[in-house]
Amino acid sequence: MKQNKSLYIAALGLVLVASACSKRLDLAPVSSISDANFWQTSDQVDAFVTGVHARLRSHTSAFQTLGEMRADIFGTDPGSSSVFTGEATQGFERLWGNTLDMDNAGVGNFGGFYSNINQLNLLISKLGTINSVTDANRAYYLGIAHGMRAYYYFHMYRTWGKVIIQTEPTTSIDIAALAKPASTEAEVMALIKDDIEKSAAAFGNDYSFRNQKGFWSKSATLMLKAEVYLWNSYRGGGTGDATVAKTALTDIQTNVPGLTLLPNFVSVFEANNKGNTEIIFAIRNRLDESGLPFAGSFAPQTGLIANFHDSAAARKFNVTQDNWGGLLRAPITVATFRKFSNQDTRKWATIQPAYNLVGGQYQIAGAFVKKYEGQQQAGIRQYTNDFPIYRYADLLLLLAEAKVALGESPETEINRVRQRAFGANYNAAVHGFPNGAVDADPKEAILQERFFEFIFEGKRWYDLRRMGDAYVFKYTTITPADAYKLLWPIDRSSLTNNRALQQNPGYPVF
Repeated sequence: MKQNKSLYIAALGLVLVASACSKRLDLAPVSSISDANFWQTSDQVDAFVTGVHARLRSHTSAFQTLGEMRADIFGTDPGSSSVFTGEATQGFERLWGNTLDMDNAGVGNFGGFYSNINQLNLLISKLGTINSVTDANRAYYLGIAHGMRAYYYFHMYRTWGKVIIQTEPTTSIDIAALAKPASTEAEVMALIKDDIEKSAAAFGNDYSFRNQKGFWSKSATLMLKAEVYLWNSYRGGGTGDATVAKTALTDIQTNVPGLTLLPNFVSVFEANNKGNTEIIFAIRNRLDESGLPFAGSFAPQTGLIANFHDSAAARKFNVTQDNWGGLLRAPITVATFRKFSNQDTRKWATIQPAYNLVGGQYQIAGAFVKKYEGQQQAGIRQYTNDFPIYRYADLLLLLAEAKVALGESPETEINRVRQRAFGANYNAAVHGFPNGAVDADPKEAILQERFFEFIFEGKRWYDLRRMGDAYVFKYTTITPADAYKLLWPIDRSSLTNNRALQQNPGYPVF
């Protein structure tokens, strides 16, 4: 623990220098530390690699917002109490209402991702010249750098479409001052695929995990590869790309046999169960070091929740046990809560409903996120849960999706997830694929299962987008008439600072 903290401090000392200049692309000079006194020892390189993961962690809120907040999970709806849900949406309602524009862009400055992309560019460049690392670490770190860079660009590709490609580190000039246009979507996708292949090749046969699965790994790269190729399979890639996705997923199953579903869904996210056998890659958080940065926006104030009841526990909330300590800007809709079967353990592990007790009857007032409960420290709740990027349930459901695209049955993968979800309540004749009403359309079955499984893991919006525009129109507030909203608007500040950028079509021209 002490050693990890030292690495974070050392690495952050380097990367924070890089973020101190203009936010136009967050690509300031990488560091004021010269090559003469850095990159000279293995500890320095290790610290830098830890630093790029620390900066990845700083982007957790952007990952969650981009991947989920515009979908059909959050908001207010009939049945909600205005007292409970009206704390302060503070602009969050523009996300699920899909009323974004350049002045209310939801996520600005391209998520701040270019700050770490530049660090990754520097890492790639230096690993090609320095002699201060072993060959094994050089290869592993190149796998990390190319994989993480592809991950960032895939987020931006799905969000803004055309974005600026930057693969060289900036060490002596401020690229933010350059007027550089965005590359085409085809060029961005080509970079993503190239980085994925370079990452996989660098890792070679090394399927090991580091830092309790808090470092990027070959399995993370293969999960990203499956996502990318499934996305393209719906956009002209067909069975060829679906086959690539399936092969990437089965590669993980073959070479990392220790990965599996945990018996209990709730155990996956517990703060004292990090790097468990279900996790493939997670953004790490620790007590007295870091916490989920967005947790407070999805939890109510402690004093407010004490006015309501937990019907399942047949008790009134209290400020000692239920000290969520947030400001509920993004409540879960009552409709979302009611989509779950009461026999599904994910319902009670993911969402906390709150009720009024009227005449001895519970009446639902609202609901909020429960998946990350953190831990208590001196009477204060600390949100120290890791944020999973990829886990084995994701692998199974992506594999099910690839199989459907190839005309194969997804039964095995879907039912493994459902069996875990329903536990002792599981009845194959009722819950098993293909016996449910939703199973008549396997794509809908997979979308529904992913909805139940991954709420608050930043996946729902991306899932709908991946499967096709029709699913976005069906499940969100976007209509075919407003199809331009499938891409996000570029914020005014970015357009002001780089006049070579152009606003995405459909939004008012800057």
